[in-house]
Amino acid sequence: QVLPIESGGGLVQAGGSLRLSCAAYERPSGPYAVGWFRQTPGKEREFVAAISRTGSATDYADSVKGRFTISRDDAKNTVYLQMNSLEPEDTAVYYCAFKFTSYIGRYYNTEDPYDYWGQGSQVTVSS
Repeated sequence: QVLPIESGGGLVQAGGSLRLSCAAYERPSGPYAVGWFRQTPGKEREFVAAISRTGSATDYADSVKGRFTISRDDAKNTVYLQMNSLEPEDTAVYYCAFKFTSYIGRYYNTEDPYDYWGQGSQVTVSS
């Protein structure tokens, strides 16, 4: 079963950096786009960043533009979310998701299209 597995979360001070990784538990059977989302208690899950199946196109939530970078290494079946200049407001459980797609330059910045979701990784930013 294709299952995204997140890692790299933890506790960091405001202004610090973390890099989240999202690896496929098993090698996916086809090309896939990837999205990162996050959720805090009592709030709906929100979009953070997305990348197309080839990495040629990316999208970011306004709240993280200029601070977060999404990238992928298909040789390792891994997608990364580099998070810099972290703020307490970035504290959340971060989820990655896979969407199998035939569209080369397409990314998905809403939850509905995604086929598989990981269990999440906690990121806590202290002030």
